[in-house]
Amino acid sequence: MQDAQHPALAAGYAHADLSLEQLWVRYFALGGTADLMEVDAYLHGLAPVPSAQHDLLAHAVNERLDELLTRHRVPYTRTIRAGRPATGPLAAVLALLEVAGTAPPERIPGLVVAAGRMLGVEVTVHRIDHEQRCLVRLGATGTAGRRRLGVESTMAGRAFRTVQVVSSDRDGRPRLWVPVVDGADRLGVLEVRVENGADLDDPALRDQCRWLASLLGHVLASMEVYGDGLERPRRTRPMSPSAELIWQQLPPLTAATESFVLAGRLEPTYDVGGDAFDYALSEQVVSLGIFDAVGHGLHAALMAGAALAGYRSARRDGRSVFDQARAIDDVVSASFPGSQFVTGVIGEVDVDSGRLRYVNAGHPSPLLLRGGRVVKELDGGRRVPFGLEARGLTIGEEMLQPGDWLALHTDGITEARDAGGTWFGERRLAEFLTRAIGAGQPPAETVRRLTAAVLEHQGGLLQDDASVLLARWKLP
Repeated sequence: MQDAQHPALAAGYAHADLSLEQLWVRYFALGGTADLMEVDAYLHGLAPVPSAQHDLLAHAVNERLDELLTRHRVPYTRTIRAGRPATGPLAAVLALLEVAGTAPPERIPGLVVAAGRMLGVEVTVHRIDHEQRCLVRLGATGTAGRRRLGVESTMAGRAFRTVQVVSSDRDGRPRLWVPVVDGADRLGVLEVRVENGADLDDPALRDQCRWLASLLGHVLASMEVYGDGLERPRRTRPMSPSAELIWQQLPPLTAATESFVLAGRLEPTYDVGGDAFDYALSEQVVSLGIFDAVGHGLHAALMAGAALAGYRSARRDGRSVFDQARAIDDVVSASFPGSQFVTGVIGEVDVDSGRLRYVNAGHPSPLLLRGGRVVKELDGGRRVPFGLEARGLTIGEEMLQPGDWLALHTDGITEARDAGGTWFGERRLAEFLTRAIGAGQPPAETVRRLTAAVLEHQGGLLQDDASVLLARWKLP
């Protein structure tokens, strides 16, 4: 490869209007290690240099050619912006951004492939499945490939878990695995194949691939709602009507600001009924809530959906936690009479002070974790479940400290039973959270691992919905 590139370098140098000494100074400033005599010999084809040194010489010559091209252009009376590039990172981003708005959802993976080629790489999109166990390879038309990569056992899964770019060169196939996120919500991984293993450590290429993956995350989040082409490959089996209803009502599973991180999860993924969670982020206040409707199936899902609607309606009107609780009562009792109810916890955190104000309507107590361990259960603000007549409603209060975690969960977490009838229990939940925080796991990964542990404890088949919402507060 060096011999084939040498004539082009020599020709470029001939047009660069540089003395040998001037070229060497530019080359040396870029980090070149060959001396003046070695560069002279290489330019005349008398001695080789390593490929990396050739590239530095080529860059020095190209910089000079760019200067000459600019100098010989006819000047304008004002600064003229550069035209649209044909290659490079900006061209790749533009190619995806312009076409994505009018393309059907299933064409998005193919558009990403085309954008990757403008970066000089081959890319493949891998989307996380609904159970967050496997990454599903999407073909150019959005169809699922046979290849599924385990989240726990592959380099792609490692990139997803850690939200870090990971490189691999197994079997002589160099590639980067780049996490695809929408904000803080993990959506999948971009597989980037390169020809030369040395490119794996190229910081510019890593940055460019991160840009492409970031844009892809936003495009996926906005385009998936317009069709089923990108949703279908994520499923390993049919989803029940109750699960369809609940999943469509939920916010993204993970969200973050400078001062707050939240992550939630529901199980069983394909048959969840009465559990739901919600949140809202702002600079001043973070709102969060978790709900568990009585019963199972579609009826419970409808009640949970009604509770969410009442909660959001009052919250978005700017009403207090007290009035939000009343609004949920009204919608549940009016729509589902006859002692039907929804348990839940709703709360608001003042971002500046860390003051938490909350209501607990017949629900398991939230856990407060500080310094990596559970320090207390939040037992304030108790009342009867939503939808039942409540008297003497009070508001619980707690002052959070920077770094504190809140864990809201439904009883399906602690009441999951193994084959011997042993509950998962509050103690095992506290121990799990303590280990996860001690290991430095972020909320999203902690939630994923916790629900997997609960499923494993009950042999993979839950008798009740099991949901969790974790929140971590920190000063910006």
